[in-house]
Amino acid sequence: MIKYKLIVYWSNEDQAFIVEVPELPGCMADGKSYQEAVANAEIIIQEWLETARELKGR
Repeated sequence: MIKYKLIVYWSNEDQAFIVEVPELPGCMADGKSYQEAVANAEIIIQEWLETARELKGR
């Protein structure tokens, strides 16, 4: 299992927790709670990696 650093912060503008994954450019998620934001980030990380693998195979 590959581990990634998650940067989690509250956005007053969005009224949501934002998660950035610095090692994966453009990979971000959000959620109404800290836990929801992190869970969404885990899904987005997998989707980001799948897309990268597909594009690499072209």
